[in-house]
Amino acid sequence: MDFAFGPEDQEFRTAARSWLAGHLTGGPAPPAGRRWERLLGEGGWIGLAWDRSRGSYGNRSASLSQQVVWAEEYARAGAPARLGHIGERLLAPTLLADGDDAQCARFLPAIARGEEIWCQGYSEPGAGSDLAAVRTAATPDDGGRSYRIEGHKIWTSLAHQADWCFVLARTTRGSRRHQGLSLLLVPMDQPGRIEVRPIRQLHGDAEFNEVLFDGATARAEHLVGGEGNGWRVAVGLLARERGVSTLAQQIGFAAELGQVIKAAVDSGAAAEPVVRDRLIRHWAELQTVRWNALCTLGAADDPGAPSAAKLLWAGWHKRLGQLAMLVRGAAAAVGPDGWSADRPYQLDAWQRQFLLSRADTIYGGSDEIQRTLIAERVLGLPKEVRP
Repeated sequence: MDFAFGPEDQEFRTAARSWLAGHLTGGPAPPAGRRWERLLGEGGWIGLAWDRSRGSYGNRSASLSQQVVWAEEYARAGAPARLGHIGERLLAPTLLADGDDAQCARFLPAIARGEEIWCQGYSEPGAGSDLAAVRTAATPDDGGRSYRIEGHKIWTSLAHQADWCFVLARTTRGSRRHQGLSLLLVPMDQPGRIEVRPIRQLHGDAEFNEVLFDGATARAEHLVGGEGNGWRVAVGLLARERGVSTLAQQIGFAAELGQVIKAAVDSGAAAEPVVRDRLIRHWAELQTVRWNALCTLGAADDPGAPSAAKLLWAGWHKRLGQLAMLVRGAAAAVGPDGWSADRPYQLDAWQRQFLLSRADTIYGGSDEIQRTLIAERVLGLPKEVRP
């Protein structure tokens, strides 16, 4: 693909940069959370990549190169982490591909306006990377007008803030593995029927959650893609999880690496041959990660592209955390001053990054799962014997 930016792309970049600068520095405090999502919607920046063939449910439309421009400018501006990315980048394209007209009309405008926040109900205590082992059950109820959901999801990002959750559940009793699964759109505001339990992480925060469904209900018309077709819909959704958004990741990664390099130079650690070699290798590897991400945008039909991208960036980021600790030396083991009853120890930004990046090669499909997908679906190697 040709990734040279033309005059229209440069105009788009100027508009994006100007809008971000005006909204991130124009007030007493930077906007965040739901307020920021609504601002993005008002500015027309949500849904740039949505397929318009079924209707103009999003805001402005953008070419692939303009989507890259927006991702780059968003990251460079240091804009807030998105609350609405799961709805915009995962659910919306899935509804456009597999949902019906009524579902698109109900949910897409609210996502485009930044008004409804979504979370993803996939992983379970016994079904993490092996998604086909899902046990959460959805049983027809109320004469077939709804489903009654019983089960337990885990590692659910944003569940404590979300209005809705798309839930992969087993709608055929006695079914196994990929059969009998369906994708349901479930409202989270069901007191007594849905319980959200924060999961405390190594760095002290709770960004993930357990979600327990105890008789929660979902309307029958909110089943996506037809009953029993959940595996096909879910796999298609996961394939959309990586794309233009990964380019914003690369901008953030480059900034983090720059900070590590500066720290190494300031402390004199860069003069050590081993440290200097690792810094150079990390810079070169990041260029590979970026170019792979750009090439992947044009490989929508390549079943191995998402797995290869995940392997590259996850391993790189995890090693960056280790490199940062190496550069800091003994100081990396000492936390900043401060103590509170709810947080018995404090961490600085790099200590948090080091601990958080331990999970990069696990969440979203572990490295082992990604390599298995490449081996079986791309290289055509014999499938692993499963019980």
